[in-house]
Amino acid sequence: MAERRRAPRYDRGVAQMDLERLPDELRARGLRVTASRLAVFRAVAQADDHPDVETIASRARAQLGSLSTQAVYDALHALSAAGLVRRIEPAGSPARFETRVGDNHHHLVCRRCGATRDVDCAVGEAPCLEPSDAGGFQVDEAEVTFWGLCPRCQSELADVGRRRSRRASVRR
Repeated sequence: MAERRRAPRYDRGVAQMDLERLPDELRARGLRVTASRLAVFRAVAQADDHPDVETIASRARAQLGSLSTQAVYDALHALSAAGLVRRIEPAGSPARFETRVGDNHHHLVCRRCGATRDVDCAVGEAPCLEPSDAGGFQVDEAEVTFWGLCPRCQSELADVGRRRSRRASVRR
């Protein structure tokens, strides 16, 4: 079996980057510094969720005043290609973005509201999972999405159940 490398522990790296250093970081990665790239990165970096393009566009427009949706897509593509943001695509959900890059973490997604949360590597070392048959591939990363209900949705559903139960008992 091939030797597996340890997954780096996440230290918030890019996500905690002093945003004043962002122009230098863009240049270091071969990108032009533009107002739209700065605003889009900030919209992702300052989010505690995993925003979709519509949310990112809204947040970036709040900073700039005006920004086309195409400019947001272009900025996200450039930032993703440069390794500054990560695109995740939970099934049945629009693409979402985050600044937690460079580690092999996974995601928890609420089936009801779409809330998405990071979860560290399932085993603690990359690729976290061994395929039953790698088909000759040298596996270096695994993407796992855990699905369920977030605490807020669990609570809301429990409240709805309690209200229905009370109404049913009053009718009897």
